[in-house]
Amino acid sequence: MARAFTVVPRGLRRAAAARVGRRRARAIGEPTRPCARALGLVTVVLVGAWLGLLIVGSVRAPVGPMDTRMTLRPSLTGGTKINVSPLGALELRSHTAPIRLDVDVDRLDPVRSQALVDHPERLAGLQDEVARDVGHGTLDLAVRSCVAVVSGATALGLAVYRRPRRALAAGGLALALLAASGTAAYATWNPKSVLEPKFSGLLSSAPSVVGNARSIVTEFDVYQQELARLVTNVTKLYDVTSSLPAYQPDPTTMRLLHVSDIHLNPASWKIIASLVEQYDIDVIVDSGDTMDHGTAAENGFLDPIEDLGAPYVWVRGNHDSFTTQRYLERFKNVHVLDDGRAETVAGLRLAGIGDPQYTPDRSGKTGGDTVQHMAGIRLASALRAERAAGTPVDVAIAHNPTAARETDGEVPLALAGHVHHQLMEVLDGGTRLRVEGSTGGSGLRAVEGKYPDPVEASVLYLDRTTRRLQAWDEIKLGGLGLTKAEVSRHLPKENQPGASPSPTAPATSPERSAGARSRAPG
Repeated sequence: MARAFTVVPRGLRRAAAARVGRRRARAIGEPTRPCARALGLVTVVLVGAWLGLLIVGSVRAPVGPMDTRMTLRPSLTGGTKINVSPLGALELRSHTAPIRLDVDVDRLDPVRSQALVDHPERLAGLQDEVARDVGHGTLDLAVRSCVAVVSGATALGLAVYRRPRRALAAGGLALALLAASGTAAYATWNPKSVLEPKFSGLLSSAPSVVGNARSIVTEFDVYQQELARLVTNVTKLYDVTSSLPAYQPDPTTMRLLHVSDIHLNPASWKIIASLVEQYDIDVIVDSGDTMDHGTAAENGFLDPIEDLGAPYVWVRGNHDSFTTQRYLERFKNVHVLDDGRAETVAGLRLAGIGDPQYTPDRSGKTGGDTVQHMAGIRLASALRAERAAGTPVDVAIAHNPTAARETDGEVPLALAGHVHHQLMEVLDGGTRLRVEGSTGGSGLRAVEGKYPDPVEASVLYLDRTTRRLQAWDEIKLGGLGLTKAEVSRHLPKENQPGASPSPTAPATSPERSAGARSRAPG
């Protein structure tokens, strides 16, 4: 039988073999190549969108008498940041999304500013004007950001893939990601974020920017209006052609400056004196560890207390000795509280107890938490006696938080220190415990670690009638060798808009100050 043979040219055989090889390679790499392509596409989209926002994703918008630039930026935490050069910055936790709104105040327009100076009655309508300007600027920014994101991702996709379909896919995905980010921002939008702004730079020394505590409680209802109010007040600060707004104390608010754990840092006295003047402080409370060893040689360190400009209430810490205590008792403006003794200072009824331990003296053993509990029990007993006598105490003071916790249910507010970090907590019995950080930046101990400890203090706003806490400002200054400053304002939950006032009700969850960190006690 004859067989037929087909002669295939060598070139065709090689082409067929190449096609088979490519099919086999695709079969082998099929599970992984789509993932690689998707990852590459996402990378192109993110980089292109970021470049688009960076290049054209901002708008210049007039806000009242100011010229501003609004920008959307990629961010891990979201929020809003208002940069007021050269005064500093204002940060608001307005939303949680991978985008942040930056508002840069470029300059104060001289014509519009002079118009306000010439016609001060226009300030009454400035807030509404600012609100409208912010709304228009935000809308323009949203439209421009969409165009910037889509254009940036499409252009980079075309440059990388050189295929229009891939480029359009990159632009579509960028728009979808922006829409998802906007949805997340809308879903997590917090209109009450203006209740707890965080300041940095020179703005941290201007409490009048956010107003007094009573105004915050009653007026901060609508985010847009109050953001406008902040911008309006910053405008007043910028207005150097007229007098800066004076800080007008609310007649129903008392201001208590809480300091602790100074540890022989001489810079603390200048800081305290500045805060007393800036915040119009009624009384200073020092919850101990003013000294480091409590020796008589250190007593001269205490002399500046006489010139701080406000009554000084003090309790002994575990680094303060009875020698220190007797020296302070000589000062006319110092009120030393010990063994539960109570005094009325600047309209507040305060009671305190000194730390039962003196740790610099290593000759004796310390009793640990047991003696602290006993000291707290003695203080609580004294508080009950004061209430029975018709003179209830407004504020209890102890150096160690363990002792201060024993006053739960006996007093509205308890103050302590010792642990070198800030903490605010509502105890089970309704007492609010405030633990202060180190106003001395831990003193000379600051040089022991890699990073210096911050200098911390707090201004507590108390209602003059009820003596209840209305708000508090946490003040944090850069430690040794640093020059930054931050002030964050906080409100008790019962004082926030829409909440029912119940300051003495037990809290189901403790309120803790943001940014608190652990530190070995002094």
